[in-house]
Amino acid sequence: MILIKDITLLKKLKAKADSGVRVIVVADAYGSKILKEEIAKDNNKSAIEFIFFSHWLRHIHRKILIVDEKIAFIGGVNIGKQFKYWQDLQLEIHGKIVKNLLRSFAYTYTMAGGKNKKILDYREKKLIVKLKFWLLEHWPTKNIYTLKKHYIEKISAANSLIQIATPYFTPPRWLIALLDDAIRRGVVVEILIPKKVDWQIMNLLNFRYMHNLNSLGINFYLAKTMNHAKLLIIDKTEGLVGTQNVDFFSFQLNSEVGIFFREKKLLHELEQVILNWKKHSTKFEPKKYKMRISDYIILALLKVFRPIL
Repeated sequence: MILIKDITLLKKLKAKADSGVRVIVVADAYGSKILKEEIAKDNNKSAIEFIFFSHWLRHIHRKILIVDEKIAFIGGVNIGKQFKYWQDLQLEIHGKIVKNLLRSFAYTYTMAGGKNKKILDYREKKLIVKLKFWLLEHWPTKNIYTLKKHYIEKISAANSLIQIATPYFTPPRWLIALLDDAIRRGVVVEILIPKKVDWQIMNLLNFRYMHNLNSLGINFYLAKTMNHAKLLIIDKTEGLVGTQNVDFFSFQLNSEVGIFFREKKLLHELEQVILNWKKHSTKFEPKKYKMRISDYIILALLKVFRPIL
């Protein structure tokens, strides 16, 4: 979970913790450095248990909120004022799968150094698998790369339509090959990306990959506002909503989590969401974009790092 400083939310969490509700926040140290600094200088220590995962390269990229062991929220939503006007996607989950998310949270808690035995005990809970929704775990620190496996399996089996939403698009070569193969089979591929993201370097990288892959027949839609959603829909019959971006870090380094589903009502709702996003987007046309010196530099760097991508 990456959690950035949000004073209003912090006040609410502190109030709940002070009233006796157990509040635990596991955050990535790099993504939440402002929050970490705020806590360090807070003289009025609250009852909230804050734990920060720190690793020079790997990050906890998960975004999970669990309330009373009954309701869970999962998706791409970060917490912070700068994200207030971003488009994003999050699922509200009820039922037995929340127990799976508790088990998942316990592993994150352990990995970040948590010591509370009541939380650690959730790791031993029996995993529930026969549900309308499945939890997709991705733990590079434990050599569990289910995200890559899922993308390979689902994209390889696609018959008519692949829809992807991601803010950062720097796909590894194996994914490019999968999409190319799908298009050759007659599958339509639609990828929704913001026209401008929060990192200037990623704007250049997104552009270069779109420019290079447009010739394959991929349809790129550029959102006018920042869209931070992470979504994969196959043939309008099954989907994945989670925390993963389409980049090297999500597939190889970061700890991610997602919900896989075949629930028709949810798929229909997401279809309407995608239609609305496309309506307010422009289709990528390479001729409208001129190469700049910085683009050539980025392209050269991509060739240097190509073996790991």
